[in-house]
Amino acid sequence: MALKEVLPHVLAAINISTIAALASGYVAIRSGRKETHRKCMLVAVALGVAFLVLYLAYHFGAGLAKFGGYGIIRPIYFSILIMHIVVAVIAAPLVPVVVYRALSGQLEAHRRLAPWAWRIWMFVAVSGIVVYVMTIHVWPDKAIAP
Repeated sequence: MALKEVLPHVLAAINISTIAALASGYVAIRSGRKETHRKCMLVAVALGVAFLVLYLAYHFGAGLAKFGGYGIIRPIYFSILIMHIVVAVIAAPLVPVVVYRALSGQLEAHRRLAPWAWRIWMFVAVSGIVVYVMTIHVWPDKAIAP
């Protein structure tokens, strides 16, 4: 199996792991376990960096995945995809700002922005899984499907 065929599944696994790290970090901070929260969020950041590097490598090498669905599902898919991309563009600079504020001790500024960043990042991760499932598993382009 070629790397370009494996990478979408690796990216999905990273995304699912990111969702787990973000959810664990949320639960930890809500229960007052600040050190566990910090560790979970640093894992989420590391996964996010790994995802971004592999995602860019994959798309520069393999191009964009083709969606094979027809009819009413096509505009639904592209609506989800467009929302995913727009919100990901917002998350890309927002998450590092929130992480910097936490690591530099600007905790009040971190607390004000972190709930928004968490929601945005979680949306990007979950919608990424939805796009992956729709494109790769449910409605792959028959012309390029293995």
